[in-house]
Amino acid sequence: MRLVQVLIPEGRRSDVLSVLDEEGIDYAVWEETGRGDFEALVSFPVPETGVEPVLDQLYAAGIKEDSYTIVMSTETVVSEKLGSLKERYSGYRISRDELIARSEDLAPAASTFFIFLIVSTLIATTGLLLDSAATIIGAMVIAPLMGPAISASVGAVLADREMTSRGVTLQVTGLLAAIAAAAVFGLFLKDTVFLPPVDIRTIPQVLERTSPNFLSLFLALGSGIAGAVSIIRGTGSALVGVAIAVALIPPAATAGLGLAWGYSGVVLTAGVLVLVNLLAINLSALILLWIAGYRPEESEQATQARRAVRIRIATIALSLVFLSIVLGTISAASFAVGSVETDANNEIEAMFDSGQFGDMEVESVSVDYDIDDVLLNDPAEVTVIVTHGPNEQLPPDMAQRIDNRLTQSTGQVSAGPFHIDQDIVVDVVFVRGQTTR
Repeated sequence: MRLVQVLIPEGRRSDVLSVLDEEGIDYAVWEETGRGDFEALVSFPVPETGVEPVLDQLYAAGIKEDSYTIVMSTETVVSEKLGSLKERYSGYRISRDELIARSEDLAPAASTFFIFLIVSTLIATTGLLLDSAATIIGAMVIAPLMGPAISASVGAVLADREMTSRGVTLQVTGLLAAIAAAAVFGLFLKDTVFLPPVDIRTIPQVLERTSPNFLSLFLALGSGIAGAVSIIRGTGSALVGVAIAVALIPPAATAGLGLAWGYSGVVLTAGVLVLVNLLAINLSALILLWIAGYRPEESEQATQARRAVRIRIATIALSLVFLSIVLGTISAASFAVGSVETDANNEIEAMFDSGQFGDMEVESVSVDYDIDDVLLNDPAEVTVIVTHGPNEQLPPDMAQRIDNRLTQSTGQVSAGPFHIDQDIVVDVVFVRGQTTR
């Protein structure tokens, strides 16, 4: 329930009370004793879904420009007369005016927004480097990205260009600031006593953001839907903001680390993931708000908003299709990398176990092959370290035989609609060893 209070301008009391009487709403009226700009204060309870239609009728009576309207959430309203009002105003969404107010509250001042965003990014970057999921999730609690994402969609459906522009600007500049902050933080930590030498591409939390697949799209879509539902029904939760932040801040921080370490593949994959998630969140929130029935107050603006929303949805959808193709290519490349690494280890172990190379033993197998190598069609470099006895005769064609075996087993990889040809380069390093009996 909501308690609505309206300061009635001079000469408008009868118009206001007539609207309330026609709607069957009980009200209380007090004489206004302030500066004399208003003649009375009317207060009445109404279900939250009835706020918008009642206020629309009051605004049509001409009180909006000259009055103050206050809508307050109530803890409990006890009355047997409320049943008919609840039946009349059935539904689950809050009013248009409340939606605007909540959206504005969710999008803080720019200085506050960037302070919380950068702090959140630094904590998330630390969590990535420490491979700590708990630290990353903790950082998401203070990431203020839900507000701009929702307010941009609210502004679009209500034809509020200023709100839309501010929401989009905060999202774009905020994510760019997050990438820059992570890059600067990574450069500060790199090659210092604070962080031992590490290949960030091998850290599981980083690897998760550099090996995106289509499931990432569902995370972003779900986050946008949850954010829209939470504000439509007036049940906002910090956990919804965490879900939205998880889809954006960690991949943005990963892209920043890729810049710091100079890994173009990390920047590309994480950057694509950021864009896909950003567009998916905005698309799902925009569609859900429009389906919920939110429209501008003026009919002329409603027509413009309908056209603008359709164009925006089509633009975002086409962008998502394009980026999904890119994401699919990256997923296929990631699959190819994993396939080559796994097959190389298995096949080389099998060759040595079968006795093809006598008593020689494989000490280790390393595969230098990344997503950017797949996309640039660079060969996979396989290095095999082999130990042998002091009198062991070294086979001159071991590298070629391993190359032939690997080319046969891993030379072609099928990943969904993609078919990737692999080039293999094998380097065998012989290490003379001794073993006690």
